[in-house]
Amino acid sequence: MIPSNHPAGWFNRLRKALTISGTLIVGIVLLCQQAFAQNYRVNGRVTDHAGQALPAAVVQLKSTGQSTITDSAGYFSLTAPEAGSYQLLVSSIGFKTEKKSVKISSEPLTITIVLHPQNHELEEVMVQDRYAAQRKQTESLNVEVVNADFIQRNLGGSLMATMSRLPGVKTIGIGSGQSKPLIRGLGFNRVVVVDKGVKHEGQQWGADHGLELDQFAANEVELVKGAASFIYGSDAIAGVIDVKPVPPPTPNSLGGTVDMIGKTNNNLFGTSVNLYGRKQKWFFDSRFTYQNYGDYTVPTDRVYVYDYAVKLRDNQLRNTAGRETGLHFNTGYVGEKFRSIFYVSNVYTRSGFFANAHGLEPRWVDTLLHDRSSRDIQLPSQEVNHFKLINRSQYQAGKHLLQAEVGYQHNFRQEFSQYVNHGYMPAVYPDSMRVSADLEREFDKRVYSLNLRDQVQFGDHELTFGINGEHQDNNIGGWGFLVPKFDQTTAGAFVYDKFRLNDEVLLHGALRYDHSQLSTSSYTDWFETEGEKLTRANALTRSFNSLVWSAGVNYTPEGHFSLKANIGKSFRMPIAKELAANGVNYHYFSYERGNPALDAEQSYQADITLGWDTEKFSVQLSPFYNYFPNYIYLNPTAEHDYYYGAGNQVFVYAQSRVARYGGELQMRYLFTQELSSEILAEYLYSRQLSGDKKGYTLPFSPPPSVLLNLTYEPHHIDRLKHTYFSVDYSITGAQNNIVPPELKTPGYQVWNIQAGTKLRFNKRPLTVSLQVQNVFNTRYLNHTSFYRLIQLPEAGRNIILSVKIPFGTGSNI
Repeated sequence: MIPSNHPAGWFNRLRKALTISGTLIVGIVLLCQQAFAQNYRVNGRVTDHAGQALPAAVVQLKSTGQSTITDSAGYFSLTAPEAGSYQLLVSSIGFKTEKKSVKISSEPLTITIVLHPQNHELEEVMVQDRYAAQRKQTESLNVEVVNADFIQRNLGGSLMATMSRLPGVKTIGIGSGQSKPLIRGLGFNRVVVVDKGVKHEGQQWGADHGLELDQFAANEVELVKGAASFIYGSDAIAGVIDVKPVPPPTPNSLGGTVDMIGKTNNNLFGTSVNLYGRKQKWFFDSRFTYQNYGDYTVPTDRVYVYDYAVKLRDNQLRNTAGRETGLHFNTGYVGEKFRSIFYVSNVYTRSGFFANAHGLEPRWVDTLLHDRSSRDIQLPSQEVNHFKLINRSQYQAGKHLLQAEVGYQHNFRQEFSQYVNHGYMPAVYPDSMRVSADLEREFDKRVYSLNLRDQVQFGDHELTFGINGEHQDNNIGGWGFLVPKFDQTTAGAFVYDKFRLNDEVLLHGALRYDHSQLSTSSYTDWFETEGEKLTRANALTRSFNSLVWSAGVNYTPEGHFSLKANIGKSFRMPIAKELAANGVNYHYFSYERGNPALDAEQSYQADITLGWDTEKFSVQLSPFYNYFPNYIYLNPTAEHDYYYGAGNQVFVYAQSRVARYGGELQMRYLFTQELSSEILAEYLYSRQLSGDKKGYTLPFSPPPSVLLNLTYEPHHIDRLKHTYFSVDYSITGAQNNIVPPELKTPGYQVWNIQAGTKLRFNKRPLTVSLQVQNVFNTRYLNHTSFYRLIQLPEAGRNIILSVKIPFGTGSNI
């Protein structure tokens, strides 16, 4: 008999749940087929001249306002208001727009539309913009879509830093090029990052733990702002960052690209080499990335830790150098109705922690050792390795598009630091210990994921049924302790309906149910305290259930105005750190203690997006309101710890009611075909309505900010058609609305410059991009930065040069 709380027991229960849910889905599908059998519909498939499917092609039924996007197998389906003759308009990136007359009656009409290639470079930006606009029109949530060109123009220290140019997105800077995303002021386990269809699972609970993603391997990124748990499950309270992989190469192609990048601030040099090939249906795509960087520079010669002045040599943060490598290999089969792709990747990072900001005694740092070289990595340091194996498959069965993702991830993180005794820890590290004296902490996570979806069109309804399951095994090591080992199993099922009421109104509705269980193990100290080894964590098992929903409407009348509105409920189960932490957080200089009685976090949110779009002027206003009846936060107490630290203040996890509201504003004006301006602004206000911190805001709440941009693109000069010159002027207000022990942050202004062009190289576009970040070497504090706690300013001036060189045959570049 397998115990109910045993992982194998949970797998059996998950298997049974999947079987029952699958049976229900089949029954619902059959009923819906009968209910929507009669309609005036045209079904079809869009291919290229070689018969290969064209996903994401835009298909419009003229004079009706109806439009859609082909799925990954090239299929589409549209409904006409009545029988008659119509004209279809079909367009896709790199192909000539095709017009086709069709006669629609009560009998189902199925056609195939073939698109013929044209100059890929000439049409790329225009069609991509239409695709992004189409995504926004058909999604009820606030969605932003950025492509590879955006990433190339705004390359930062990480993919998340690159995304921070978008309104509503900030990062928690960690140094060493690492950062974590914040969406509308919420981060960590309140933001879901999806990579190749599978939720990315690392140590996202830690402010000093970056995301193990290779920005050179990202093709397109979708940013979803708002309550998205109805699709993505737990943790999607703030939103989702969905990183899309590069699409399969075109048939009969062999080639690749070489990316080279250099940065002056930390003397970074790196390269990323891509090689791909495809016959007809089988393909491969590979990439190798390497980056090497030294200590980064800040516009100050000293910082203060524990009110102790730390002098910096040559304005460099000692021991923030690092090395990064990424290995990627994709292969698979792409057919007319079926495709299956395997993604294998391994991302490895080795980097140092700022030596004077780690541990409890910054005065003991050997500055002579660290200052010998700006590129060496001394203690304290970290090594992180993230391995992924993902399969994405789909099958088009009539009106049904069946999709599945199966994933395995192994995140292995080690933090190294010289052993220093605190409290009752022995003065000399015992020789009998199996753990190295330099291994402070170790986190070993293995994750198994499964996603199943069926997308089907019934009349004016587009229904999606889905099932998600995930199991985690989390082990720990090292002589330090913060979080015990734990296992976690989650399972959920949802149904999502898009209903086209008429040409102008699209309705959305979704319902989802989740069940999860988290079990932590007991942990006992390896040393004695007053004659006994204390138990730091007891074994704990908690189960959580949640029912969430979402409802929305898209109103897109003919003309310039558009409106989207959405209300929904999201949830987040407490993580092991919030339930069972009991140790010193050396990065925050605090003692953290979990609360095993925490409830699952609930969130209610309302979003509105108002848009006005003309040929020269566009504006989008996106206000939101967010209410938490039981927000989980780390609350400082009057207690201090002397067993394990040096009198650190004790912080305990608690829950309170929280209200948040704010919004984003995006404006763009086209002075001429070559000269344009843009304004990106955001505002957020949050307030705790109960608990010990009633009346205060939340930690890491970003202050109001506005970005002013001026861009010049000389389209009228043939040799400079793909050239741009751009200036960003960013104004950030002071943040005086804080929660103790936070400190107030003054406002600041920063200038950035971007420039780039595409040159002809072996009949292909060679891309050159140049950035100058923090042009005037401004000294400023970012309120959402991890190191802001010790009044450490952001990086100084940084000149970034990147070059992308294509090679090979085919049109995949």
